[in-house]
Amino acid sequence: MSPRPHLPARAFRPLAALPPWLAHALRAQRGPVPWSAVTRGALAAGPLLLVSVLVGRTALGVVAAIAAMLAGINDRPGSRRTAVKRLGAPALVGAGGLLVGTYVGDHVGAVALTAVLTGLGLLAGGMSAIGPVASGGGTQLLVASAIGAGMPVAEPGWARALAFLAGAGWLLALRLVLPTPGAMTGDFRFDGERDAVARVYDAVADLLDATGTEHATVRRAALTAALDHAQDALAGPRLRRYASSSSERRLHAQYAAALPLAEAATALAWAAEPLSERASAGPRRLATAVRENTHTGPLPAPARSAPALRALDDALLHAADAFDQGGGGDLHARRHGVRYLLRTGFGAGGREYGLRVALSFGASAAVAQALYHSQWYGRHTHWYWLPATAVFLVKPDLGPLVSRVLCRAAGTVLGALLFAGFAAVLPRPEGLVALVALCGALIPVSTRHFAAQTAVVTVLVLSLVMVGGEPQASAGRIVETLLACGIVLIVGHLPMPGRRGGQVRARLAAAVRAADAYLTHVLDGSEDRAARWALRREAYRALAEARTAIALAAHELPALARHTEGTDEVAAVLERLVDTTTACAVHLDDTGRLTARHRERLAELLDELAAGRDRVGLRTPVPDLPMPVAG
Repeated sequence: MSPRPHLPARAFRPLAALPPWLAHALRAQRGPVPWSAVTRGALAAGPLLLVSVLVGRTALGVVAAIAAMLAGINDRPGSRRTAVKRLGAPALVGAGGLLVGTYVGDHVGAVALTAVLTGLGLLAGGMSAIGPVASGGGTQLLVASAIGAGMPVAEPGWARALAFLAGAGWLLALRLVLPTPGAMTGDFRFDGERDAVARVYDAVADLLDATGTEHATVRRAALTAALDHAQDALAGPRLRRYASSSSERRLHAQYAAALPLAEAATALAWAAEPLSERASAGPRRLATAVRENTHTGPLPAPARSAPALRALDDALLHAADAFDQGGGGDLHARRHGVRYLLRTGFGAGGREYGLRVALSFGASAAVAQALYHSQWYGRHTHWYWLPATAVFLVKPDLGPLVSRVLCRAAGTVLGALLFAGFAAVLPRPEGLVALVALCGALIPVSTRHFAAQTAVVTVLVLSLVMVGGEPQASAGRIVETLLACGIVLIVGHLPMPGRRGGQVRARLAAAVRAADAYLTHVLDGSEDRAARWALRREAYRALAEARTAIALAAHELPALARHTEGTDEVAAVLERLVDTTTACAVHLDDTGRLTARHRERLAELLDELAAGRDRVGLRTPVPDLPMPVAG
């Protein structure tokens, strides 16, 4: 899931007295209704199911609707280009999982089937540690393999896989074709990119306004998030290596022009001296120019009384020139090869994650098979619900463990009760098809809270089951969800080889390495600013990923949260170190040497970082402090 937006302190006061694990379960994201995603959701699963019913291919329509639902969960704000990767890559992996699950379910017994599903869980878990897209792919691999092994569909596996791809592909086509409401300025193909770049300039202005106040740290983190989002929006998959249209090249140039502005703003925030409103006026005009696709006009220049202010003024002049020329620019995006992916997937974090996913998925498949073959509560045809539910419960990127379990249980009970009421009064199948379309429209809104998302998905899945010809199954859905909750809770607290909190330490170690590379480059006195901005972007991005992992771990039950105690303090020191490095870079550009304040602050932070590293058990070396540029 995407990071939760910052809210005023007053919004958290009712939850402040609650334990962190319970407060997280009650907290929901906020923001405007994503009407474009709502429209796509309404046009996805429901119409696909309707067409399949009309042509007599209901079973394949159910598979396509499930794929559209899973793609809808991944349909987040952003550019069209990133949507291709975010929606398309998991769908391809899911189709492969459906093929494997269908073949294994048709040709092997219960024991071998459980072993295969457990192996897939190990693979998908390690893969999920790489990043959000890989995590989405891992989720769809496991869910689709369980569906393929257990769903009673007469069609062969290849037909099911094609139906799965068609369902996800239809939603992706809607995402690529339909314009975003209110974003029709210029070439609507790049409305997501344009909004992302404009938000960067807004975030720079917000940070300048907060300089010298207690809000500066939060605004700097918001600037990092805006830069990450814009970088991802512009760096999505493309057929050609470089931007091929003038609109896209202009957006690239506007993003590149924001990097020196962000650097100067960070240095000013580090100095902690309040600025006049004139300092933020220029970035705000640049944001308006990006959003409305117009020229900047004259920009108010800040005073040039300090190195960071001179850097800000120079960056504004450079941005005005870049906006007029629009010749493109380097995105300074992270480029990780196969070696990095393998190290992440099979490293300490990936191994711990993979083992827990494998145990949860395998154990739930074994229990489901035992219940199915023993006919303990009837020989129901949807035993695959139990392992598919466990997949979502074991995913840490959906929230802390207890929060996921509580929300899943509450959402399933609510959704099952709502569906029981709908099923009693709606005509079949047309009423159920309309209910599927309604749920598809609600998914983009429901993703703000896991319980709400679960309730909507429960109603949608139960509707698909009845359209497929099975009886009303609300009671079975509740029972199997509660079983999955129990299994995942037990597995989540089992001891594992190695030290707990491996994913948190892996992210924190990556952030330390990125900060080391950035600091070394700055203190070596290199004049390659493009390389410096790329290293700076990587340092802040790695730090943000570590912060997210630490925050999730801190909201676990005390028995689990204690394994990552102190990592938030190390991240805070690392954050101050990267900020100080940025301030040093700006000062060196202006004067060629560091002040005593810069040198002393770097030395203090490196000492704190070394002590914190030993305290939390990190093995990554702390950066040294070479001083060829010291005065």
